[in-house]
Formats: sequence, structure tokens, C-alpha cells
Amino acid sequence: MNRTTGFIAGLVVLVAVIVGLSSVYTVNMTEQALLLQFGAPKAVVTEPGLHFKLPFVQDVVYISKQLLNLDAPSEEVIASDKKRMVVDAFARYRIVNPLLFYQSLSDPRTATLRLTPILSSNVRRVLGSQNFAVVLSAARATLMQDITRNMNQDASSFGVRIVDVRIRRADLPEQNSEAIYKRMQKERERQAAEYRAEGAETEQRIKARADREVTVLLAEATRESQILRGQGEAQKTRTLGQAYGEDPEFFAFYRSMKAYQDALPGDNTTLVLSPDSDFFRYFGSSGGAAGAKKK
Repeated sequence: MNRTTGFIAGLVVLVAVIVGLSSVYTVNMTEQALLLQFGAPKAVVTEPGLHFKLPFVQDVVYISKQLLNLDAPSEEVIASDKKRMVVDAFARYRIVNPLLFYQSLSDPRTATLRLTPILSSNVRRVLGSQNFAVVLSAARATLMQDITRNMNQDASSFGVRIVDVRIRRADLPEQNSEAIYKRMQKERERQAAEYRAEGAETEQRIKARADREVTVLLAEATRESQILRGQGEAQKTRTLGQAYGEDPEFFAFYRSMKAYQDALPGDNTTLVLSPDSDFFRYFGSSGGAAGAKKK
């Protein structure tokens, strides 16, 4: 009897513990809870802490309060100027009405499936109304605000609020990018050829100017040297004339020495002349004496 009583008491305690645990639930600060009774929404709990519910009758569904990410696949968008671009966009949203969210989308996975087409369509509509240059300019922030506003209008029945939309990348398609790259490469090569041609032309012009200046300088130097040589010859002639006028005998002696130097430049020079030639008048004492008598 005592054993049966103890078993029943233990069973009652176990049932009481199970019922007690099934009667309470905890809501974290980053969550909000939706209380369901037989699958039907009963209440929305947003306050964090410990809460009570009817055991085995009511269930709790937890819904996040945090920002949730919505990634859209990369897709091709045609701008208003007929240029194609590949856009990679994402959005961040928050669940602001747990009951409406649960009734319309049920869970974040379904929300992703329903909201992704809305994001893609608004990206195509807003970006497609602008030209490619505007999408790449500082006006992109305004375009993102337009997409966010349009998404909030389209997703208002889902109990969510789109907080922000961003574009990770907006590029030309790969084939267009390759064509633009080749065109830019050809343009750079053309500019390089123009710069090289201009450099060669400048080089030729500088060389021609330098050659002309060298020719002018050489001509002026030659003219100056000829003038100085002529002035030297004139001065020489005047000096010799003055010397002849002052001492004709010494001038004759100088002229003879100069003639000997020019006629007999080396040690092996042979000169055949008559012994009594006037050319040898200053060779030896007899030559000098003869010259003196002749004077």
C-alpha cells in the first residue's frame, strides 16, 4: 500500500512539473511572441520576461524583433538610355505586426520567398527609369529611398517594414565590360601614339633649332676669327713696315732668317744654289761682309 501511494505521489509530482513547465514561457528582448490557442492567434506578447499560458491548449510562436536581411539574386536591368547593367541588391526589414506577419507569411523563409520578387521588381522599375550615369552617381541614395518607399507600399499587408535597400554592385554585363575595356585600350593606345608623334615632332623641332643655332654660332665664330686674323695681319704688316723704316738692315736680316726657317725646315733638307747667291748673304762672315759692302 505504501509503495502504491508513493508511486501515485511521484506521478502526481511529475505531472505537476510537466503542467507547470507547460504553463510558462520566456520572451527574450530580441523576440516577440504570438500566443496561439488550438492554432488560432490569441494574443501578441512584446514585453520580455516570464509569461503564463494554458498548458496543452495554447502554444507560443516566437518572432524576431531584429533586422532581417533580404538578398535578391543578381539580375540584368535595362536603363532608360538602353544600357544593360547587372544589379546586385539587398534589403533589410523588421517585423512590426507579428499577427499580420504570421497570418500572411507564417515564417521568415516564406517571407523571403514573397518579398524577393517585390524587391526585384522595384529595383528594375526604379533603376530602369534612369540612365546608367545617374545610377552610378551620387543620386543613387535617392533611388534607394524610392525603392524602399515603393516596397513598403507593396509589403504593407505582410506586417513588415522595409528599413533600407542597398545596391552592392551595379556593373555592365561581362560582354559589355569586355567591349568597353577593349575600346578603352584602343583609345589609350591611340593617345599614346599621338603623344609619341608629338614628342618626335618636338624632338625634331628642338634638334633643328639647335643645329641652326650651332651653324649660326660657327658662322659668327668663323667671321670673328677671320676679322681678328685680318686685324692681326694688318698689325703685323704695320709693325714690319715700322721696323723696316727704322732699321732696314735689321729688317733684311729678319726676313732672311724667316726665309731660312721656311726653306730649311728639317735636318735633311738639301738646297742647291749658287755659292754667291744673295740668299746666303748672312751665312758666314764673308756673306755678312759682302752684304755690308754691297750696301
